[in-house]
Amino acid sequence: MTAALLDGLSWALLVSGGLFCMVGGIGLLRMPDFYTRCHAASVTDTLGAGLVLAGLVLQCDQVLVAAKLAIIGLLLLFIGPVATHALARAALHAGVKPLLARDGEGAPSKP
Repeated sequence: MTAALLDGLSWALLVSGGLFCMVGGIGLLRMPDFYTRCHAASVTDTLGAGLVLAGLVLQCDQVLVAAKLAIIGLLLLFIGPVATHALARAALHAGVKPLLARDGEGAPSKP
């Protein structure tokens, strides 16, 4: 019974991680400008990859393999957001302007 529960939890993590990665890919296509695309990709892919790796850790039988997957997860947890920040900062220095709301289309009201 315990193995079936462990497999179910593992597959739930794998499927939810895959769905988060898919939502990030859709966000890349649907978002209007570079900066919102970076945000959509960074947040969802970091969480999606973490969930997939957690599911893989539950599937492996060897402690060494689990430790390697955990190290990969930690690296992805730190490298993904830092790389996205560096990419957005380089784009800002290169002159890529963020898309701001036009007059009357979601612009904040004046007090």
